[in-house]
Amino acid sequence: QVQLVESGGGLVQVGGSLRLSCAASGSSFNMETMAWYRQAPGKQRELVASITSGGSTNYADSVKGRFTISNDNAKNTVYLQMNSLKPEDTAVYLCYARGTSTWFDSDSVPRAARLDYWGRGTQVTVSS
Repeated sequence: QVQLVESGGGLVQVGGSLRLSCAASGSSFNMETMAWYRQAPGKQRELVASITSGGSTNYADSVKGRFTISNDNAKNTVYLQMNSLKPEDTAVYLCYARGTSTWFDSDSVPRAARLDYWGRGTQVTVSS
């Protein structure tokens, strides 16, 4: 089992910056991709940025040039540096991880499965 714990959200003024962190804990989990999504009230959840274990990144058009995603594979942690924040960035930001978990079943047979995990989210509010 993997747990994702986010931190770093809060209230910031327009043009300000925040840095979100998401730490993944759990054994026998080979992380492939970690990402940040966000969901504002009344809106669908949307991908903000993603990063693979190899360092390949992808960003939503609305945050390109302002947000930077990075990771520390040794710590299974992903970060989101958010600069030049706008009121429309206000949302709950959720951490996502995809990877392969391995375990032994009741017959001691090794098993593996690709699984998705979500954090509980951290609120980011940008005031004008």
